[in-house]
Amino acid sequence: MRALAAADFRALGCDARLVVTDPDHLEACRWLLEKDLATIDATCSRFRSDSELASLDTAEGRTTPIGALLGEALSVALRAAEATDGDVDPTVGSAMNELGYDRDFTLVHRDGRPVRLTVRPVPGWRRVRLDRAAGTVTMPPGTRLDLGATAKAWAADRAAQMLAAASGCGVLVSLGGDTAVAGKPPEGGWRIRVQDITGHPDEPATGPDTTVAIREGGLATSGTSARRWRRGGQEMHHIVDPRTGRPVLTPWRTVTVAAATCADANTASTAALVRGAAAYDWLERLRLPARLVATDGSVVRTTGWPQERKDKEEAA
Repeated sequence: MRALAAADFRALGCDARLVVTDPDHLEACRWLLEKDLATIDATCSRFRSDSELASLDTAEGRTTPIGALLGEALSVALRAAEATDGDVDPTVGSAMNELGYDRDFTLVHRDGRPVRLTVRPVPGWRRVRLDRAAGTVTMPPGTRLDLGATAKAWAADRAAQMLAAASGCGVLVSLGGDTAVAGKPPEGGWRIRVQDITGHPDEPATGPDTTVAIREGGLATSGTSARRWRRGGQEMHHIVDPRTGRPVLTPWRTVTVAAATCADANTASTAALVRGAAAYDWLERLRLPARLVATDGSVVRTTGWPQERKDKEEAA
């Protein structure tokens, strides 16, 4: 069996990793992937003033034409909101800005000026009217969209399927830890390291970790510790409760979910943080394999979580 080939680079404000089962296709797949992600960034980024998404900030309630790519990304976000009863809501953009997360995280001031936090629900996904057939969207005045809870996972799904079809080999695409696989997997499946502290898969883990194997679909981890900052002595993180507009209070440090797609996995893992103590039963009812790590480091796993591997073989 030929060795896997991998490439790492930055895209969509995060670490991107591409792994293929045929090394001969690595360079071509990387070129296609970088091109596709650049297009998605120009379309969906909340941090680029020239993005198509940012242009909606000034719509002020008007019905606005949008391109097919943004329509697809927004459709995924609205479907996630519906599936989670609003726990994952794309209308949190203004709330994120008020908390200080108003630019690429590498540029966020980690200890900034105090902010006055008020409990205020976000506009709400039900007030967004997307007409994909007509290519338009209508939102309440003042609404700012943030597709951060779904866009990277959707992009990973989209890219993995595209590259597997183009190359004819097995493909893994990971964007900031949101991982999608497509095509014929390597023997034993795609081995993926799950960890509570973000780190490169080729380097030793710096916190609790485990390794699982998947053959299809996607795997995603959401957490409250990786993207944190302070405002006037108050701890902030990027998981917002749409019902309050403030960082969610949750008993979980990280939640990892495996699902039919990476978008579904990330939707569930993010919603689990928002649901808090009720998350385990909710994931069980949905029959979603998941690993939940509490703030004290204790771990619980739902039915169907992949068998964990403790060996030292290379993981993607």
